[in-house]
Amino acid sequence: MDAFAVGATTIALLVLSVLYQPVHGGLVGSDINGCDVSHGNWVFDDSYPFYAAPSCPFIENEFDCIKNGRPDKDYLKYRWQPSACNLPKFDGSRILTEFRGKSIMFIGDSLSLNQWQSLTCMLHTAVPKAKYTLVRTGGLSTFTFPEYNLKVLFSRNAFIVDIVASPGARVLKLDSISTQDEELWLGIEVLIFNTWHWWLHTGRKQPWDLIQVGKQTYTDMNRLVAYEKALNTWASWVNSNVDPNKTKVFFQGVSPDHSNATEWSDPKAINCNAQSKPLPGPDYPGKAHPAEEVVEKLLRSMSKPVHLLDVTTLSQLRKDGHPSVYGLGGHRGMDCSHWCLAGVPDTWNVLLYAALTQN
Repeated sequence: MDAFAVGATTIALLVLSVLYQPVHGGLVGSDINGCDVSHGNWVFDDSYPFYAAPSCPFIENEFDCIKNGRPDKDYLKYRWQPSACNLPKFDGSRILTEFRGKSIMFIGDSLSLNQWQSLTCMLHTAVPKAKYTLVRTGGLSTFTFPEYNLKVLFSRNAFIVDIVASPGARVLKLDSISTQDEELWLGIEVLIFNTWHWWLHTGRKQPWDLIQVGKQTYTDMNRLVAYEKALNTWASWVNSNVDPNKTKVFFQGVSPDHSNATEWSDPKAINCNAQSKPLPGPDYPGKAHPAEEVVEKLLRSMSKPVHLLDVTTLSQLRKDGHPSVYGLGGHRGMDCSHWCLAGVPDTWNVLLYAALTQN
């Protein structure tokens, strides 16, 4: 693994817009009325969480830390408090009403799954008596509220660009997006893209054998360089195909992991295991991941507006929020990448809500 592939300490996810329909292209700023919502602290709030996992029967087992035996509960009780303002209170009924007849789609890896599941739980909790359907077909999961004709979808797509099976090899094509994916994305009112987590994988976890750019084929390349090339392909697609008056585009990058406790200077810890309190904010003591700079630079260069939800630091402070041994692998595994639900992704969705409901 090259020098840039240093644990997924990470990029920023999706950023708030001040205007609901911005007229200028590029990265949309991370403040509300001049307040930087990414700068603040986690405060204990006994009114949290937004929902209890048992009241949300469709949570994946890998995120249901309470069901998997996690004994401490304080991690459920923290609310993100920006330093200079208050975030709007999440109102699921408002989302269901204002987006009646529309679709919200998350496109990405299991971190997108994490946030998609959080949002569906928050909406279900807002209208617990409303009927819903959940259908999974291949890599596409569709959660529908029939009464509101609202769909919240998750399309599993770890790289955004194409992986094509050719004779004897799987080829990651950095300059190609599949026609099937393009058709899936077109006509969706809210698109939330995410990719980075899988770009670090090598060996048996690497889902491709060769990398192709144009007519050039490589056995490997610097993963950050490959990532930037793929993001440029995605950006070109957005610039060419998205009408900002009809579709709002977000970029959800990789959330931080906490697999290396030296980042927050805890000599007694190895990783996220047994962590039960957030770090004090507003700044994270570890280094920022260089992929964050790639994302922000790219979004600034785009002709169409894309909203980057700036949750990197607030998530970095939550070393206590991961499943650790209370995830999919149980006590045989250690998950310091995904997040327990209820938990940190609920706050990502509060920021998403603020962006979607700005007037």
